[in-house]
Amino acid sequence: MTKAELVAKIAEDTNLTQAQTAKVFNCLIDTIAQEIKSSGNLAIAGLGTFSVVERASRPGINPRTKETITIPAKNTIKFKCAKALKDLVNG
Repeated sequence: MTKAELVAKIAEDTNLTQAQTAKVFNCLIDTIAQEIKSSGNLAIAGLGTFSVVERASRPGINPRTKETITIPAKNTIKFKCAKALKDLVNG
């Protein structure tokens, strides 16, 4: 499902216009991103937990030149699914 399809489905279920739904959806995504950036984690009951984790630097190989390189450390986002969602998906 694409973002546009999700917005259309929510708009249909809530009797809002797609423009209104898209605005709310974009605001939700922006708010989630800002909270993860500022506090490092976000838990949404029934959905899961987002957290920032540091990925250590590691060796790698440039596929074009076959030269050994060091891939630098960076932060990334980890998502842990809530038990309720897992149970819903698994029947």
